[in-house]
Amino acid sequence: MPTSQDMTTDLDAGLLDALQHQVAVFARRAEQTRLGGTGQLRNSMDRAAYLLLNRLDQEGPMGVKALAAGMGIDSSTVTRQVAPLVDTGLVKRTSHPEDGRAVVLQLSPRGQARLEEVRSSRRDLMARVTEGWTADEREAFCTLLTRFNSALSVRQGRVQPAAPREPSDPA
Repeated sequence: MPTSQDMTTDLDAGLLDALQHQVAVFARRAEQTRLGGTGQLRNSMDRAAYLLLNRLDQEGPMGVKALAAGMGIDSSTVTRQVAPLVDTGLVKRTSHPEDGRAVVLQLSPRGQARLEEVRSSRRDLMARVTEGWTADEREAFCTLLTRFNSALSVRQGRVQPAAPREPSDPA
């Protein structure tokens, strides 16, 4: 099995340096803008809340452990991040349909509406940022960024590789 040193020497070190630098710049800019969208909704939902609400929307009601496992984070972190979402009415706690003793988290109608507002604002931002790009360039960037994120997750041992996104799938 090749070592990290072997892999680095097999690849162009200059290209790898440029790649890691661009990833660092992206991370800083993403955090600065929080990729929050445009208009009044800009910066109005933090990353943790957006990812939690999005996961509940895509996968439906689930317990804290399942939510944590799917996101590759600790259950205590999910519990801490979900608390303000419950307090503000974006998420509701309900009884598990098959085991009334268990609690599941579910996106509330208010949470669904708020998530759609933020998604719309973020879509507008993505459209503006990539305004001069072709549809193929947007698709290629999305495909490569998805692949990169999946590889990072696998490397961290947190989640299984994500299935490739089809061009017609919602992002």
